[in-house]
Amino acid sequence: LTGKEALTHFPSLGAPGGSAPGKGHVKQCELLQLSRKQKRLCRREPGLAETLRDAIRLGILECQFQFRSERWNCSLEGRPSLLKRGFKETAFLYAVSSAALTHSLARACSAGRMERCTCDDSPGLENRKAWQWGVCGDNLKYSTKFLKKFLGQKRIGKDLRAKVDIHNTNVGIKAVKNGLKTTCKCHGVSGSCAVRTCWKQLSPFHEIGRLLKLRYDDAVKVFSTSNDAVGHSELAGPHRHGHSAKQPALPRPTDLVYVEDSPSFCRPSKYSLGTAGRTCSREGNCDSMCCGRGYNTQSRLVTFSCHCQVQWCCYVECQQCMQEEVVYSCKQ
Repeated sequence: LTGKEALTHFPSLGAPGGSAPGKGHVKQCELLQLSRKQKRLCRREPGLAETLRDAIRLGILECQFQFRSERWNCSLEGRPSLLKRGFKETAFLYAVSSAALTHSLARACSAGRMERCTCDDSPGLENRKAWQWGVCGDNLKYSTKFLKKFLGQKRIGKDLRAKVDIHNTNVGIKAVKNGLKTTCKCHGVSGSCAVRTCWKQLSPFHEIGRLLKLRYDDAVKVFSTSNDAVGHSELAGPHRHGHSAKQPALPRPTDLVYVEDSPSFCRPSKYSLGTAGRTCSREGNCDSMCCGRGYNTQSRLVTFSCHCQVQWCCYVECQQCMQEEVVYSCKQ
């Protein structure tokens, strides 16, 4: 999340809950793995520590959901080593982290949890009316502006890895921007649309995570090339159809980029725990996930609610049923 140890300290962030006022807020800032400048910004912005914690949780859960069927399942183990390399997985971590922070900041503004921002600047809609009508838009403009200040992106990195990290961070921000929708609500007699109020609303984060996973699947391997016209180096990738063969193709702003091929993640390493013992789908991903080692088959009884009926008044009565379930897991 900070660009250095993104998402590595999630388990020790403390219990979730409301942001404590005064010294409590400062203590929450100290618990987070932030740079000196970021901690200073955190202390000055009540509500930010809670929002950062929400963003870390959001990014981790979405990453693990998107990679639940892959060899690398976005586990916390091995993440510090992974972030030191330029793999496709590192690219996704930077993108999902910045997307989660952008999304959480915008939502925190519209929910009134941040002191320095309010609803989005929808034309003709005052904040007081917006909250009264329940149409407070997500403030993406403030969110992206604050995020760039928080991450310190004013200077573009000189080395290849720094450029790649900044590019992937911006891919995450753009994914949130692309999911911004205009939602409208009608006011008038008998539901007529005599007056219509519109505001900006972000897409659910699952949609953004799914988009970033597609970007990961099509990630572009890049290298650094000199651009004499602008006087500095820039990222370049493989030639695309219709592109000049003499000039390398620049990655698109929406492309996730990486600089080195990923390990297999089949065996335990400093990057992951491997795939031994992972559950898989025999018809789906067992062959790939188990890396040719084969898989174990185990039967177990599962209890679930069944034959549910609504009883007078106001409760549902269910029976307990059991069924056999077959589980497949990768061999050692």
